[in-house]
Amino acid sequence: MTSFISGERQISYPEIHARIARAATGFKMLGISGGTPVGMMLRNDFAFFEVSGAAAALGSPVVPINWHLKAEEVAYILADSGAKILVCHADLLPQIRGGLPADVRLLVVTTPPEIAATFNVAPSLTQVPDGMTDWDRWRDTHAESKQPPIGSAPMFYTSGTTGLPKGVRRKPMTPDQAAASAKVGGIAYGVKPNEDQVILMNGPMYHSAPNSYGMLAFRSACKIVLEPRFDPEDMLQLIERHRVTHMHMVPTMFVRLLRLPDDVKQRYDLSSLRFIVHGAAPCPPQVKRAMIEWWGPVINEYFGSTETGIPVWHSAEEALAKPGTVGRAIEGGIVKIFRPDGSLCGAGEPGEIFMRQVSVPDFDYHGKAEARAEAGRDGLVSVGDVGYLDQDGYLFLCDRKRDMVISGGVNIYPAEIENALIGMDGVRDCAVFGVPDDEFGERLFACIELEANASLSPAAVQEFLRGRLANFKVPKDIQFMDAMPREATGKIFKRKLRDLHAEGRLRAIG
Repeated sequence: MTSFISGERQISYPEIHARIARAATGFKMLGISGGTPVGMMLRNDFAFFEVSGAAAALGSPVVPINWHLKAEEVAYILADSGAKILVCHADLLPQIRGGLPADVRLLVVTTPPEIAATFNVAPSLTQVPDGMTDWDRWRDTHAESKQPPIGSAPMFYTSGTTGLPKGVRRKPMTPDQAAASAKVGGIAYGVKPNEDQVILMNGPMYHSAPNSYGMLAFRSACKIVLEPRFDPEDMLQLIERHRVTHMHMVPTMFVRLLRLPDDVKQRYDLSSLRFIVHGAAPCPPQVKRAMIEWWGPVINEYFGSTETGIPVWHSAEEALAKPGTVGRAIEGGIVKIFRPDGSLCGAGEPGEIFMRQVSVPDFDYHGKAEARAEAGRDGLVSVGDVGYLDQDGYLFLCDRKRDMVISGGVNIYPAEIENALIGMDGVRDCAVFGVPDDEFGERLFACIELEANASLSPAAVQEFLRGRLANFKVPKDIQFMDAMPREATGKIFKRKLRDLHAEGRLRAIG
């Protein structure tokens, strides 16, 4: 029975496990054991599961690397993590060659046709260059490992929005934690073994959330369909074709789906969908409501991070009853809101969010003990989010602590402005952030990505916002952009926008 599908390629679970066992033997012969990290820079492909499984079998963490990164950034992660092997798709080599540490062994994966077509890769760049080690050939020269798998969690590097990225390395999981973690995964992701589930992976698995989702589906022996890159209509086609039941998504995907013409939305049979979960960014209430009206009460949401696991979750019914919430603590989840002085906030009072999922082992920032200590309080962890708990224990986000703008002594949360802006006709996406201001300390700057053929003026945007928000929350500076810097998950790099402004490359209109 086919268990993995990517384009027209198919592979069964017995074959993928055999590949993992052969790769584990190969890694061991290269000196990988006892926790030595293995780097990989791969798109969503069969090889992603092979490398992850082989490293974990030896008790070594795999280090998934964002495939947008360039040589210097990749070299930093490899050096910081201590990885001595990098497994990389062939078409990604040009952006990293010449910058890798000399002691790192490179294994190259042929870029498959569906990925090459999606990313417009020239045929010459899909093949393993002469003189380099071909992953498939290298893997298949080894016998299957007979050693019982040890297990190890991946080592993810945080996005680095406030400096160099930090590696999150988890402590070993106890048997009790493993059982509890599987239970939490079933609640938050809806992914369970022996339930005839078809998983569509549409987000990049170098990111911790899609990774944990995809690997849980793998451990649960679900049928897995890989989409090289999210495209709204392509995704609808895949759902109908493969009778997809479960997906992990992000709000930007919802926005792009809702912008499809009505005839396209109605063209595909989506009746197979049973459990959709989203996270990674706040979802505007009107977007959530529209998706539930279209797809039904199958849309669920979690809130967590690489560091904390998933402490918070809620269903579609709860979303309609509590518009704007990201959920409340589930089994094993702890959430507390603190004031700057360390005292607990009252109901409805914004403060810094500290939380943890106890089924997930504690972690260290690799080589950065001071940063780990700064992130903790009362055994909980903060990643810089600001929010509040209501009287019923439901959590609401205000914004990232570092994204909060203080203008004239007033705290302003850009996420609130972005949630309003995304509802304006013609706005495809947006980002609001603070920039220096001589009079007020900071002022609001809005970058807006328009829909195709849309035309808006700064005055129209400001008028729209004044009808929904206090005047002090209306950005004075507005720039329209053809495209904004973003990850493959759809998340906008606000740091890069701030850098562009500091360099004088953003021209405010308004």
